[in-house]
Amino acid sequence: MKPWIGVTASMQTGNGDLPGTWVATEYTDAILAAGGVPAIVPLGEAASQNPGQWLERLDGLMLTGGVDVDPAYFGEDPARGLGEVCPERDALELALVEAALLRDLPVLAICRGMQVLNVAAGGTLYQDLATQGKNALQHRQRAPRWHGSHRVEIVPGTRLAEILGRSEARVNSFHHQAVRDVAPGMRVAAKSSDGLVEAMESRRHRFAVAVQWHPEHMWRKDPAQMRLFEAFVQAAADGRESEAGE
Repeated sequence: MKPWIGVTASMQTGNGDLPGTWVATEYTDAILAAGGVPAIVPLGEAASQNPGQWLERLDGLMLTGGVDVDPAYFGEDPARGLGEVCPERDALELALVEAALLRDLPVLAICRGMQVLNVAAGGTLYQDLATQGKNALQHRQRAPRWHGSHRVEIVPGTRLAEILGRSEARVNSFHHQAVRDVAPGMRVAAKSSDGLVEAMESRRHRFAVAVQWHPEHMWRKDPAQMRLFEAFVQAAADGRESEAGE
């Protein structure tokens, strides 16, 4: 039986400003192609009252990209360059991550998702690279979303290096927030040439891998990016089989 993968969503408004839950099809397509079944985790009052309920029937959790993380969660006031935040999404996703890590549920975190994972585990962020960072690279590319605009160096011996099978990769880039202080229990798995953390992973869990780029836009043209989704879905499947055998 294929593993069920929870996919976090964005808050959107439609006709008449009615609130809704939205997920880009690139995320769900990648999970389907890797052999999983995507299940959208909705935003809203009912979901936030008991976030752990969503994990009871899920085999893995994917944290997707989106708006900025509220700096209050890592002890800071808003910086001048802070963008839009979504309090409902922050509260739900931080609670989901904490519960998922406690259960050792496989987690794949992408872009904003990497930032949420880091904050949930006790790390901090650059609220805005343009005003707080010292980076020299363009981290909001103007090239097509599938195009790898800059290089990252993969740290040898990491889970990510094993999955990608490379010492470096070209990745896309669409962010202005980034990991600053890596959380305890996490380790850097990749960096860009300007020293920015581009990927990290847990030292303590079966599978908790985070990337700052967007592999969901790249996997059709770069097989290494598909291996990331395949490894995640396989970890979720292994967990399902392990629970079934107990």
